[in-house]
Order: sequence, then C-alpha cells, then structure tokens
Amino acid sequence: MATILVTGGTGLIGKHLCKLLREKGHKVAILSRNQVPKPNCYYWNLETKYIDAKAIVEADYIIHLAGASIADKRWAKERKIALIESRVQSTNLLFQKIKELNPHLKAFIAASGVGYYGATTSTKIYEKNDKSGTDFLSKICKLWENASIQFDSLNVRTVILRTGVVFSEKGGALEKISNPIKLGIGAALRTGKQFIPWIHIEDLCNMYAEVVEKTEINGIYNAVDPEHITNKTLTKIIAKTLKKPLWLPNIPAFVLKFILGEMAVILLEGSRVSSKKIIAKKFNFKYPTLTEALHNLYK
Repeated sequence: MATILVTGGTGLIGKHLCKLLREKGHKVAILSRNQVPKPNCYYWNLETKYIDAKAIVEADYIIHLAGASIADKRWAKERKIALIESRVQSTNLLFQKIKELNPHLKAFIAASGVGYYGATTSTKIYEKNDKSGTDFLSKICKLWENASIQFDSLNVRTVILRTGVVFSEKGGALEKISNPIKLGIGAALRTGKQFIPWIHIEDLCNMYAEVVEKTEINGIYNAVDPEHITNKTLTKIIAKTLKKPLWLPNIPAFVLKFILGEMAVILLEGSRVSSKKIIAKKFNFKYPTLTEALHNLYK
C-alpha cells in the first residue's frame, strides 16, 4: 500500500481517481483550499505558499491534477493569468516543498493537455516528441510541463499525461455535447472535420493507477483513446446512441466565437493524437471505441 497525495482531488477526475486508488488499497490524501479539518485532507494556499508539511512528508507519490478549469469562463486577460498561475505556481510550490521535506518521493505524476500540440485541424497524428503549438492553450501546457519537469532534477520519476477530452457519466464535456442532442437541436460544429482526442474517465483513472504501480512508465504520454473521431462523427454516434435525430445544419464558427470568444478554438479546431506510447507499456483500454464508451456512460 502506498500513500498518494492528490491535488485537484475534489474535481471531476480527482473524485473518480481517489475512489479507484482507495479500492486498490492505497491510502489517499488530498490537498484542499478548504481549512475545515477532514480526514486525510490537508490545507494548502498558493497565495501564501503554504502546504501542510504532514501531507508532503508522508507522500510516497503525488498526482497533480489541480488547475483552474479551461472551459468555465471566457478567456479575459485576468482569466488567462489564473489559468496559467493555478498550474505553474502550484507545481512550483510542490517542487519546493518536496525539495525541502521529502527527498524520498517515488514519483511525481502530473496532468497536462493535448492542447500542447496546438489548436489546429489537420490529418497529422501527433506523437509525444512533436513540437508544441504557438497558441494560448499550447502556452499553458508548455509552462505547466516545464514546471513539472523540475522534479527530474531531484531524481524523482516524473510522468506527464497529456489528456484529451474526458468523457464521464455526469458533468464534463460529454454532458455539454449531449444536452442539445437530447433536446433535438444537436449539430456538428463548423465543418465537423476537426478531430476530438477523447478518453473515457475510467480509462484515464486506470492509466494514472498504472503509472503509480509500474516503475517502468516514465516521461510524457498522451492520455487519449486509440480511436480517432471527428466532431461530425462524434455528433452522429451520440445521436444514434441516444436515438435522437440530427436535422440542423452545422453550427457556423462565428456563432461560437460570438458566444465563447477566443475559447471557441477548443471546439473549432482539433487534430489526431497518438496513444501508441502508453499502449506500448501494455496499457489496455477498457473502452477502445466511442460506441463502447457511450453505451457504458449512457447505460
């Protein structure tokens, strides 16, 4: 049994992951901004650079998921700063505290995003070694990963999972995509040819668990499903699974840009991303196709 410290443990992914890790027999502790005492829950504050020392000293592994939600608010100047600082400053703080208090940490496992490769629509299949893009999402991911890579200097096994769109039963992207389809007003976006690198939340959490347990997994991996799906195909498969018609024309780009501003790029662009590297480490996807994933999530 290992003691695993999780940041972002109360978020969509964090809740699922903590539950899975406990089921596997691990002791799970959470870093929280809430000062109200709870079992296995420790306080941290980025502004004051404070972390409860006990959380750091006792950790065998750290899984770092914390960061302001990319899609919750329009990307105004202040929001952009918050998106970057919540990721980079939190990682830097963890690094400094581990350096001071816990030289025996076994692994630092951090989230990142497939946005690293840039919001572009192309037929290219992006691998881990491809260069980063030049847009805002790429900037976030690159700064985030640079902060995480610092742990290499402490001789700590460092793993970064560049995560695609996470599909879950409740909340998250799938619910937002499905709701208009359930109401009979669903439609593909723009040309519909942009790819959606996605992953079932159960597969993602299993991936994190395997990274903890398999010491040979090191470095950067794409946490995406092996099946490449376009926005148009995704919309059709969801509608078919829900037994709902699709009759509206594609939603034009200008509509989404008007509603979401710069953030619309998340929906309007997308390339294929490869999961071959993690598969080579003998990771098996429980839901290797979108149809299988949706049948599970919609039950």
